[in-house]
Amino acid sequence: MNPLATIPADAETVQRLDRAHVFHSWSAQALIDPLPIASAQGSYFTDYHGRRYLDFAAQLVNVNLGHQHPKLVAAIQEYAARMTTIQPAFANDARSEAARLICEVAPGDLNRVFFTNGGAEANENAIRLAKLHTGRHKVFAAYRSYHGATAGSLTLTGDPRRWGVEPGIAGVVHYWGPYLYRSAFHATTAEQECERALQHLRDLLMVEGAHTVAAIVLETVVGTNGVLVPPHGYLQGVRELCDEFGIVMVADEVMAGFGRCGEWFAVDHWDVTPDLITFAKGVNSGYIPLGGVLINDAINETFQRRVYPGGLTYSGHPLACASAVASINIFYDEGVIEHARRLGTDVIGPGLAELADRHPSVGEVRGLGVFWAVELVRDRDTREPLVPYNATGADAQPINEFATACKQRGLWPMTHFNRTHVVPPCTASEQEIREGLAILDDALDVADRYYRAGRSA
Repeated sequence: MNPLATIPADAETVQRLDRAHVFHSWSAQALIDPLPIASAQGSYFTDYHGRRYLDFAAQLVNVNLGHQHPKLVAAIQEYAARMTTIQPAFANDARSEAARLICEVAPGDLNRVFFTNGGAEANENAIRLAKLHTGRHKVFAAYRSYHGATAGSLTLTGDPRRWGVEPGIAGVVHYWGPYLYRSAFHATTAEQECERALQHLRDLLMVEGAHTVAAIVLETVVGTNGVLVPPHGYLQGVRELCDEFGIVMVADEVMAGFGRCGEWFAVDHWDVTPDLITFAKGVNSGYIPLGGVLINDAINETFQRRVYPGGLTYSGHPLACASAVASINIFYDEGVIEHARRLGTDVIGPGLAELADRHPSVGEVRGLGVFWAVELVRDRDTREPLVPYNATGADAQPINEFATACKQRGLWPMTHFNRTHVVPPCTASEQEIREGLAILDDALDVADRYYRAGRSA
């Protein structure tokens, strides 16, 4: 008997069972209508009616190697035939090799990996490691950030997703990170933004008591909240503050790492080595859940004779680690990092700049590699966003209409607040990128209809 014979093969049954039994995340259950997907390949996925979509979201910005990469699928199949699981207390070949390869591409002395099932758990364990290492209880985390949906990670998060679980864990202090286009510091240049953002952090450390702060957590390049690329000098400045006050620097690279920004890790752009790096998503393109924390030598030393009070049944799951080994080797063999970098400099960046020239509703484009955001506005002079912050219902209509226009043309976008993000697989071809940009060009006419000022910028 075919073991998959009981899985429904038609859209109507899939949809009916979904509505009857699946509880969806971040959703009012009665107000959603999930699209049943039948298959996926490369940069596309296909519904049950044969409609194909160019995946300009890489699902949740995690399918860095694209859908159904044959070498990655084969590695999972081959390892499953030998061993499907073994608990974390044993040594395992796939786990050991995955850890070695990840440490090999990490900067500095990040020589140990604590494996998790995803990014939220990685951030939970990162702040636990920092607190125990320093003996301090406070953690600084940025506004305009997202770190996951577990209790601690969601408390770190600096967007409205945090509100539903407040008060959350104790000791989290939020700060403003750099974002020149909507500067919290009234800056007019990148240099001003960097200097004032760092002074803001120093001032907060003064009034909170730097001696009470265990960690400063940041997304190296902010993801869902705008693809905010830090100005030159900012990460170096945070590193210097952490060194000055004995604070652990935690770089959340769950979204920005493993090729997304055209480097193994986004920190490589600025030659900065954090004390901890959290990762997930692109490490194996989400084919099997996997995340982790890269740990430097000093923090690792803290736990040589002291028990680390944390663990997971599936920490370093063999199948997941086997997929990570295959994934990293694919990155090497197929030049994925270099390809992603070239897509950003030669195709996506220039292509989005052309869209900005043609569409008054484009206020700014920014990004690196295959990690870009298009900020949509009603007025370039005032920078009024296309939709209000955290808009819902009728207020969100303009961005929803834009997204619908993309989908009708065969492109699946990633939108958040007043932005659309351009985050396809790192393996997307130049032709696929240009296909997606052409669809965005058409769909942006929808946003232009809501523009209030003239075309002059």
